[in-house]
Amino acid sequence: MSFGKKTAGVLAITLTFGFLTALSASADDGKGKRLPSFTSAPSSALYKQECSSCHFLYQPWLLPERSWQAIMDESGKHFGENLGLDAETDKEIRAYLKANSSDKTAARWAQKITSSSEGMTPKKIMDVPWIKKEHREVGAGVFKRPSIGSPSNCGACHQKGAEGNFEEDFIKIPK
Repeated sequence: MSFGKKTAGVLAITLTFGFLTALSASADDGKGKRLPSFTSAPSSALYKQECSSCHFLYQPWLLPERSWQAIMDESGKHFGENLGLDAETDKEIRAYLKANSSDKTAARWAQKITSSSEGMTPKKIMDVPWIKKEHREVGAGVFKRPSIGSPSNCGACHQKGAEGNFEEDFIKIPK
């Protein structure tokens, strides 16, 4: 079977593209499966109840385990507030955060969070180097808008953030 130069070139490009696509799809887990970017919304009713009554419900995979440990260790002065958690509630929330932290989650973004914060214990989501990098084009003044308030108000811009979806398709920066 003989091909013309044009057909052979198109075939070579198509095969190369297919190979590179397959290679990138399996690069995340080494087993041929592309890992999801994120995981679903938090599933613990207790975590939702206790942690969304005052602020955006942060996905546990947004911080490594050591960060959640440090935050929970300071629950008596949690960003200026005493959480007042009883021992059983504290224990259950800690276990949930530990099991679902970035270093225990297979999602690609969680892995990026874990690797970028290696050797650090960020206590704020926006202190994670990878997350800072992702927000580098957002000026400080944007976060000060009354419709946003601060960098910690993820739900102001990330329309599906409460569901665990921070994809760019679902970002709308309010005026």
